[in-house]
Amino acid sequence: MTTSADSGWTHAGHGRPESDEPEPTTMGIATGLQLPKGFASIAADADLGPAISMSLAKVEKQLHIAIANSDPLADATTRHLMEAGGKRIRPLLTLLAAQLGDASRPEVIQAAVVVELTHLATLYHDDVMDSAPYRRGAPTAHEVWGNTVAILTGDLIFARASILVSELGAQALGIQARTFERLCLGQLHETVGPRPDQDPVEHYLSVIADKTGSLVAASGQLGAIFAGVQEPIQRVLVEYGEKAGVAFQLADDVIDVTGLKQVSGKSPGTDLREGVSTLPVLLLRKAAATDPSAAEVLALVEGDLTSDDALARAVAALQAHAVTAESWAIARQWAEAAVDALAPIPDGVVKSALVGFARAIVDRSA
Repeated sequence: MTTSADSGWTHAGHGRPESDEPEPTTMGIATGLQLPKGFASIAADADLGPAISMSLAKVEKQLHIAIANSDPLADATTRHLMEAGGKRIRPLLTLLAAQLGDASRPEVIQAAVVVELTHLATLYHDDVMDSAPYRRGAPTAHEVWGNTVAILTGDLIFARASILVSELGAQALGIQARTFERLCLGQLHETVGPRPDQDPVEHYLSVIADKTGSLVAASGQLGAIFAGVQEPIQRVLVEYGEKAGVAFQLADDVIDVTGLKQVSGKSPGTDLREGVSTLPVLLLRKAAATDPSAAEVLALVEGDLTSDDALARAVAALQAHAVTAESWAIARQWAEAAVDALAPIPDGVVKSALVGFARAIVDRSA
């Protein structure tokens, strides 16, 4: 092991995470990853199940190596969210897409590490923007170290991702740069809100396509590229990933108001309390113009939610209103659109797993 004098990053070689194999008994589930239930069918396949599980273990190990830092403060802050866990949705898709080609190439693992590092970096920034007190059941970095340290930690993790993706070549670097641009534009558009002539729901869908769909799309694309998958199928995976990413975020919106996030340590209705206008609230506002029951619920949602009792009443009222079921339906429509995008891919266990992936990221509880 050597230590970079410039960055304080403990690494092997020129920034590439160590490539030594994990122990044979180290499986993805054993690392604490929360696998989407749609992947249960993969475990039953004698070849694909062990391949995905072992690759997840490699990714997890390399993630911890990639964020290690010789500076004690930087090491603590960059590990903060990593050690809080996570679903690892994006690297999962990278690994699964690679199964359409030669998934044994080491670049596939490195690409999976890149997309998860990029995602982690955005979380540090998002939590500052949203003044979120908790993430993955733990206090957010800005609550522990302050806004400036949290923002700089996000920047540092972005830098680590950039080092790794630069080693993968110009094409990967271009994908990462364009994705980063969309992530920033999505955050900008979310911050300023819709234009006066723009439908709020359409604006919101465009925001989450940029903030979530773009990185999920890049995850599948990079997995396919480095597994040697033909370009037409790469394009299929881009479309699939974008739509699956939107479905994932829409489902997350509904989960927040259905009380199912208790298992993650985040109180139901956190988005409501923070004033985040997610899909159920946007649909409620639209319905309130003509529906008195929607107007009553909206008054609760937009009222003072400081107390837990007031928040619980607002959550219960919104959960019971038809806009919540409508939001679920829209999320599932996006998931099915992702499934439809897979039509050019030949039938088989990998395609079935991709179908399960798209549906599982909607039909989940956290």
